[in-house]
This record gives sequence, structure tokens and C-alpha cells, in this order.
Amino acid sequence: MLLIVMFFVLPLVNMFLSSFTDSEGFTLNQYKTALFNSYILQGFKNSITLSAVSAIVALVVSLFAVYAMMRFTDPVKERILVMINLTSNFSGIPLAFAFIVLLGNSGLFTLLFEKWNIDALASFSLYSWSGLLLIYIYFQLPLSLMLLYPIYYGIQQQWKEAAALLGANTVQFWMKIGIPVMLPGIVGTFSVLFANAMGAYASAYALTGSDYNLAAIRIGTLLSGDIFAQPELASAIAVLLGATMISAMVLSEWSIKKTRRNL
Repeated sequence: MLLIVMFFVLPLVNMFLSSFTDSEGFTLNQYKTALFNSYILQGFKNSITLSAVSAIVALVVSLFAVYAMMRFTDPVKERILVMINLTSNFSGIPLAFAFIVLLGNSGLFTLLFEKWNIDALASFSLYSWSGLLLIYIYFQLPLSLMLLYPIYYGIQQQWKEAAALLGANTVQFWMKIGIPVMLPGIVGTFSVLFANAMGAYASAYALTGSDYNLAAIRIGTLLSGDIFAQPELASAIAVLLGATMISAMVLSEWSIKKTRRNL
């Protein structure tokens, strides 16, 4: 409890109080700036778009991947889960550096494709929105797989047999029974992935620096200060970022309860 208070609660309270202050004392100017500054709003828009798209892509890929995993034997599934668990810890600056080595301007695959006269990477830039999306999807996939894997165990074999006896094919079973039963877990997984991407900082900053406008990067820039630091404005943006993530999770919880009630 002492560690939680010292390293989580106190910094959170300090950030919240700091967002309402400036050199003259209490003020709402930090929030007025954060809510009406077009550059900061663009950062929120980019963060929300990037987080939502990466979460959706990772979720769709994971649904098919976990479905394929369930067809392996238990020892094989355990080995795959160990690999997924290890991959989930590969993020931040090391992940960005790995992608630069592979897909940067002088990356391994970039030079290899160029030598083979393959133009697949000719128009691709790792240091753009597409590159950020690729990295976000990469570190979202292991988390999505770990969260979705237990959900498939809720689908009982007896349901498939009963549906088959009633004349339903595989597609009809998943559309009418499987996916509706898994939907609360899918919605919950999406909210976790969205919050995970919204708070990501190290990979995006290591890849693009402050060239690409994201809410998390704006906070870091205001704290370090290229000319002078603005920690109070950074605190206000952080509070709004936290409110955005909490709103997404509350909406997700409401959707889960509604879906379960309908089921």
C-alpha cells in the first residue's frame, strides 16, 4: 500500500493539482489551452485514430489466430503461449530500433527489396503514420492474443454438436452462437488495447521524435521543453488523456453489461 501511494497515488494527485495552477496560482487556462489549441487537439485526434485502428486490426487478426491455436495439441499451445508472452515484453525503444534495422531507410528488407527490384517498400515510410500503425499493431497483437485465448474456452463442444444436429454449418454457428457469446470479452479486449495504445510513448518517440503529433508525445515535449518547460499544461493534457481512456473503458463496460443482458 505504501508503494502504491508513493509511486501512483501521490504523483497522480500532484499532476491533477498542477493542471489547475500557473505562476499566479489557481487557473483554468491550462485546460482552455488544451481544449482549444488546434495543435493539441490534432494530437488527440491522431492518438485516438491510431489507437482505434491498431486495436481493431490486432483484434481481428487475434480472433483468427487464437481460433487456429485451439486446433493444436496442448503441448504445442503451451509453447505458442510462451512465445506470445515473451513477445509481449518486447516494446518501447528496443522495438522501434528493431523496426528501424529491418524497415528503415537503410533497413535490411528495404535494401534487400531494392536489390531484387521489388517496389513493395518504395512508397512505404517507417517514420510516418503507416510505420507507427505497423509498430502499434505489432505490440498490440501479443496482448490481444493473451486476452482472447481464455475466451475461446467458453465455447463448449456440446453447442457445436447441437447446432450441427439442427442443421447449422460452421459459419452459422459462429455468427449465431459463438461470436455473440464471446462478444463481451471481445469488447473488453478492445477497450484494453485502446487504452494500451493511447498511453504508448517510447516506441512512437523513438521512431519519429516529436515530428508526428500524438498526445503522449506532446506531454513529453512540454515536460522536457525545447525552449522552456510547461509542466502545468502537460498535466492538463495528461488529465484529459486519462479521461479519454477512462471514458472508453466505461463505455466498454456499459456495452459488456448490455450485451450480457441481451444474451
